[in-house]
Amino acid sequence: MSVGRIVVIGIGNEFRHDDGVGWAVTARLAERAPGGTLPPGTVLENCDGDPARLLGLWENAALAVVVDAADAEPPHPGRVHRLTLDDVHPPRTSTASSHGLGLGEAVELSRALDRLPRRLVVYAVEGADRSMGRGLSAQVEAGVDALVRAVEDDVRRYAERDPERDPLRDPERDAGPDSDLDSDPDSDRRQEP
Repeated sequence: MSVGRIVVIGIGNEFRHDDGVGWAVTARLAERAPGGTLPPGTVLENCDGDPARLLGLWENAALAVVVDAADAEPPHPGRVHRLTLDDVHPPRTSTASSHGLGLGEAVELSRALDRLPRRLVVYAVEGADRSMGRGLSAQVEAGVDALVRAVEDDVRRYAERDPERDPLRDPERDAGPDSDLDSDPDSDRRQEP
């Protein structure tokens, strides 16, 4: 049974420190790909946040997983928010993309043009440093491996799901916009201190 096209999209700019977290995740996934951690045919892409390019990357996808840097008030660098398509729909939250046009607006534009993926999962990573330069801050870098495992888990769960039982929803993983990751591979959630 074919699950359809799966794409993982890293959004950002690798030359603006933490804004490059999406690209760092796709690079790490590419390094791990020869070991077979993602289903065959999974596409890894990077995008600078341009909405038209983003819409083109996830168009006709059964599953799109997006990793992007985010701004939040108050900031907690390194904290990861996992959102699903239903969560990305308004109302607006205090977490926003670090790009001029937020991911929520790109989703709404895609919805209006009927170009949404069948399922969309977004990982928004709060950053500490978006100044010019390469490399992630220590707080963001510390969570990259857990984030890579979470993306792999989302893709694997989607590919292995039972479409007769529940084709799109996964209540254990779709807890909402305040879900946080843990660096422990056996735990899906991290609680703030």
